[in-house]
Amino acid sequence: MTNRYRPQPRLGAWTASIAAAVAALSLAGCVNYAGIKSDKHIAPPASYETQQSLPAEGGQWPSLDWANQFGDPQLRKLIDEALAGNPTIDQARARIEKASSTVGTANSALYPKVTGSYSWTRELYSGNGSVPPPINGTWQSENNLLTNASFDLDLWGKNRERLRQSVSQEKVAEAEAEEVRITLAASVASTYNQLARLYALRDIEVREVKNREDIGHITEGRVGAGLDTNVERQTANGDTATTRSSVSDLDGQITTVRYQLAALLGQGPDRGLKIANPTLGEGANVALPDNLPADLISRRPDIVSAYWQVDAATHGIKEKKAEFYPDVNLSAAAGLDAFGWGKFLTAGSGQLQAGPAIHLPIFDAGELRSELKGQYADFDYDVATYNQTLINALSDVATQVTEIHSADRQLVDAQQALDAQTKAWQLALVRYKAGLNQQLQVLNADDNRLAAETAVVNLEMTRRSMQIGLIKALGGGFDASQAGLAANTETPIPARSGGAETH
Repeated sequence: MTNRYRPQPRLGAWTASIAAAVAALSLAGCVNYAGIKSDKHIAPPASYETQQSLPAEGGQWPSLDWANQFGDPQLRKLIDEALAGNPTIDQARARIEKASSTVGTANSALYPKVTGSYSWTRELYSGNGSVPPPINGTWQSENNLLTNASFDLDLWGKNRERLRQSVSQEKVAEAEAEEVRITLAASVASTYNQLARLYALRDIEVREVKNREDIGHITEGRVGAGLDTNVERQTANGDTATTRSSVSDLDGQITTVRYQLAALLGQGPDRGLKIANPTLGEGANVALPDNLPADLISRRPDIVSAYWQVDAATHGIKEKKAEFYPDVNLSAAAGLDAFGWGKFLTAGSGQLQAGPAIHLPIFDAGELRSELKGQYADFDYDVATYNQTLINALSDVATQVTEIHSADRQLVDAQQALDAQTKAWQLALVRYKAGLNQQLQVLNADDNRLAAETAVVNLEMTRRSMQIGLIKALGGGFDASQAGLAANTETPIPARSGGAETH
């Protein structure tokens, strides 16, 4: 039997020995990160000029139920259905679960690890080997039971920084999931508004078919009276057929948009065919919230995601720096080891071993320094991404507001044009009936009226689409503090005043 029990030194002696070894290795170590740093930092909103483009107007931030303002209950139900069943939402949830599992893995490194093992071997020992009698030349069975425990002291915080990095990455995934939710809701609303646009245009074309038929009847009467010829008759018939073709084209577009809506809902194309005709209203007045640039960073999930990505990169740098210092692990093992079963469970079969293990990189041909430079490059990239995301967000809001105000001004002129073109068409039609105008004049007047009416409808629908875009640009009801993604309660996403140099 082999007894592997070894007398162990006192705990105080262990501590002194470890401290001395760590100090000696630290002094002897040649690998360092001197000169590797970054001066990049995320830009505060105040660093960008927005006073003229984004004036304070006393408006409210969008709420999560922003779709209700358009007065169409079906829109709210469609958005809820999409958020419940679209595969992109499931993908976002899966990414969160993946990030959460990484947090659990990183957290486990902060605690001791305990494992157990048992082995049984049957071996014929050589009769002419180094094993003495009576074992040599015989078959022997060996039982080995061992319990191992190990603990990384994490003196320099490497494991703790890895955990913090994982937590930040989990927040990135959560913010990205919010971005997916907001984007999906806005896509449903925009596509639904497109369906409303097509139905409105179809209504115009259906009325136009009636108008062209009326002109055709007048033409038939004029041909019979000898005032028009077969040319005018065929022209009227051709225009009526062309208008019917436009109705058929719009019917095809309507069906296509219904299929698009079904896909957004996470359903088959038949689901789109069951959607009722939209009854969208104008929506709430457009007014920007006060303190918009500063508050926008906590209202846009893409900015929040970019912030936590920078935070994760910061912890990645700290973790990598900790690898330049000695790594100290404590390990211990206890168990039983004996030939055969007779003495396996006796005190004499006990085995016990314990001790520290210290690792320090002394020469690695520049590997650690290169990896740290890579971490700083990731940090610089993430900072630039955050800054670009903030710039894009401010531009997005300003663009949507400008386009809405432009559409409002265009609608005033377009409505006046429609009123004038409608009166011109009515007068031309009366004069045509009376034989005072040629057919071409009434057809031109009708074309002008049709174009004016189409322009008004398109402007109204485009404005609503821009309004939906502005809601999305303002965060779509997202709030970092309510979502548990704020850095702290006073400054949800604080800007760093310095670089990433950490020690």
